[in-house]
Amino acid sequence: MIMRIFQVVTRPGKEADFARFFHDTAIPLMRGTEGIIQVLPGAPRPDTPREFSFVMIWESLEALKAFVGEDYQSPHIDPAEAELVESRTITHYDLVGGVSDE
Repeated sequence: MIMRIFQVVTRPGKEADFARFFHDTAIPLMRGTEGIIQVLPGAPRPDTPREFSFVMIWESLEALKAFVGEDYQSPHIDPAEAELVESRTITHYDLVGGVSDE
């Protein structure tokens, strides 16, 4: 299994707009994506008010590539979020241990 961690820093003043996109579009999309075993969305905390994240557990690298393409190491951005985001990072790990269902 592959753990994919996607982190976003919003542009200043775009936190509320991104939060709407995050909750209304991104979370439902990822939860309905074939090949994802678990989605753990992370909302900002008071000390990091512009940072959002997703931890996604994919059943395999092949499933991840089927969703994002061969260039799976680049963050793929929905056009609706592009103007809201200042920066984004993505990292991948092999999952150690099991994962429970949501």
